[in-house]
Amino acid sequence: MLSVTPAATTPIYLYTAPTDMRKGFAGLSGLVESASDLRVTGGGLFVFINRRRDRMKVLCFDGDGLVLWYKQLERGRYQLPDAAAGHGDRLPIDATQLRLILDGVDLNSVKRRKRFARSP
Repeated sequence: MLSVTPAATTPIYLYTAPTDMRKGFAGLSGLVESASDLRVTGGGLFVFINRRRDRMKVLCFDGDGLVLWYKQLERGRYQLPDAAAGHGDRLPIDATQLRLILDGVDLNSVKRRKRFARSP
């Protein structure tokens, strides 16, 4: 279980291309910074999943260093949202969607109801 629950405003990026789970801090940071205009030290969570979709790494910067969280499922696979198919290398998701992915919920069968949101 992710011990720290991200704030609702924390940007979370799900990398949709399969990731080699042998990569560590430098390798995953390199993926983030080479594939986009984002910087790991700029904040946010960066989520990577392997080809079999049974392992996940989450990379973030906590203010004075990088943190890497790693989870391997004993059974089952992570279900990625269908929106991940044609969205490029990364898909912005929110904390609720990350929690559902971690809990094994198929995001394609979930319907989100309209809610009020302030305009930026």
